[in-house]
Amino acid sequence: MQTMSTAPAFPSFPIPKPPDWLLREMQQRVVLLLNHVLQQEPEAVARLKRQKGQIAGIESAWIAMKLIVTPAGLLDLAEPDAEADLSLKVIDTNPLSILQTLMSGEKPRMEVSGDVILAAEVNWLVDHVRWDVEEDLSRIVGDVPAHTLMKAVRGLGDTLKAFIAPKANNQQEESPAP
Repeated sequence: MQTMSTAPAFPSFPIPKPPDWLLREMQQRVVLLLNHVLQQEPEAVARLKRQKGQIAGIESAWIAMKLIVTPAGLLDLAEPDAEADLSLKVIDTNPLSILQTLMSGEKPRMEVSGDVILAAEVNWLVDHVRWDVEEDLSRIVGDVPAHTLMKAVRGLGDTLKAFIAPKANNQQEESPAP
């Protein structure tokens, strides 16, 4: 029988809702970042071009937004009242637990409903498209400083993973076998 690992329980805390204008500006910045990353992967843009006009709604306890696929194969914010062709809802409500899941290289648990083809394309994007931060940073500060900085960031990430992993393993060991 397969044992399900559970993340350590983090205390849940309320996150105040930002004003609507600030939320819209933050969403616009997320769209700009997503498009920047997508443009670095021609296959991703080609896959999204086939889904033009489709709307994906993303929702969690602390954020909700709808993205529409443009004819250019990029993303834009859809109108808030637009009907989503695909709905992605993050089940976990604790941002720290979600961050822990992402840092361990896993996808957060989600409820997915709607267009199956769009869902498959979104899943492909999540699995295959990565932001090359070092490449972007090297354009600003140069290759050597960018490489040094990213090496330090990876070291910090490895330290955080090592810090998180023993807690998850301890909880697995403590749970009684069925």
